[in-house]
Amino acid sequence: MRVAITGLGAVTPVGNDADSTWAAMVAGRSGVGPITTFDAETYPVRIGAMVKDFDLAPYLSDQRHARYLSRAAGFGFAAADQALRQADARGAYAPEDCGIAMGASAGRPEEQELAEVMAAYKRSGGHDVIPQSPTSLLLRQQNVGVEAVARHWGLEGPMIGVSTACSASTHAIGEAFRHIQDGDAKLMLAGGFDSLTTWLDVLGFALLGALADEYNDDPEHASRPFERDRVGFVLGEGAVALVLEDLDSARERGAEILAELVGYGSSLNAYRITDAPPDGSGPIFSMTSALDDGGLGPADVDLIIAHGTSTPGNDVCETVAIREVFGPDAYRVAVTAPKSMTGHLTAASGALNVLVGVRAIQTGKVPPTINLDNPDPKLDLDYVPNTAREMPVRAVVANAFAFGGTNGSLVLRAPVA
Repeated sequence: MRVAITGLGAVTPVGNDADSTWAAMVAGRSGVGPITTFDAETYPVRIGAMVKDFDLAPYLSDQRHARYLSRAAGFGFAAADQALRQADARGAYAPEDCGIAMGASAGRPEEQELAEVMAAYKRSGGHDVIPQSPTSLLLRQQNVGVEAVARHWGLEGPMIGVSTACSASTHAIGEAFRHIQDGDAKLMLAGGFDSLTTWLDVLGFALLGALADEYNDDPEHASRPFERDRVGFVLGEGAVALVLEDLDSARERGAEILAELVGYGSSLNAYRITDAPPDGSGPIFSMTSALDDGGLGPADVDLIIAHGTSTPGNDVCETVAIREVFGPDAYRVAVTAPKSMTGHLTAASGALNVLVGVRAIQTGKVPPTINLDNPDPKLDLDYVPNTAREMPVRAVVANAFAFGGTNGSLVLRAPVA
């Protein structure tokens, strides 16, 4: 079965819906600024790509449910609501024919909470405990946000929670795609949500040397994919959701087809936990598999939405992989890196790349890779530097590569008869 995309929703550092996110990206506007989730004044990295002026209340019919949603899950709930409303498919299918697949970081206790518990334990010689609300357990669980969306919209079909780090939402979309292809569902809500802007995440990634730590006083220029002077990525947060439908069913009910999802590929580097393989091996397999799955070749693709983290190793790995997969077409295809503007939405980043691909197909516009002032001479592709470009976009490859070596690629194309 063919699969259509009929709805988009987003809560990102540059906009609290898909339209404002897209407008900011086409304008080349950065969403990076001071971290606001904790006092980072004494930290080596004090900047992040934060969601701004977000209000969950309008999306909740019962405000009591907010206590069960973490910061990230709240973003995901809102993005899902936006996407489902745009698709306007309520009542079009039986509840058991509608499912959900979302990527997110695995649930865990808040590290500050654990530190407080340990401090109390030590002070009392092992006798004192800190009372915890029962709802605090729910806030930690990845599946609670997914279930909340499913329950709110009556999605009773397949339910999948994916936690494969920065490729999680790409894998979630790919698995949703497979469920529709296999006839397990007529509609799947898919995407991801995340918010790793906690004190431990920032400190941990900084100590790993992965974060841009030289731009605390110049945050908008911190994320610099493919640039000679790139020093690391910028942690972000947010959510992106898409509605996928069986294409024939969507057309039969008169839905607007935004784009068609035609291919999915995934792979594991089996190299190192934090480093990308210099020879591009994992991403090569991921992109090749997705193109083969979609029945397309390099000559059919006009745009690659890069993972493009702004880390020295990832940008080299991805460029090498694109050269290998696309051959001579690698120098014709446009490549853009949304993280230059939004920072790294971690588990939600792959879904953001799909949103960019869909809108590029719809509008014939490609957002730029900003802060690309001095291109790395080893990275010689067309990265759409600093200014958006108008061009026909027939087909798109959207990439996501993660710590741990998990990779995912999706192929989209303009709707065809």
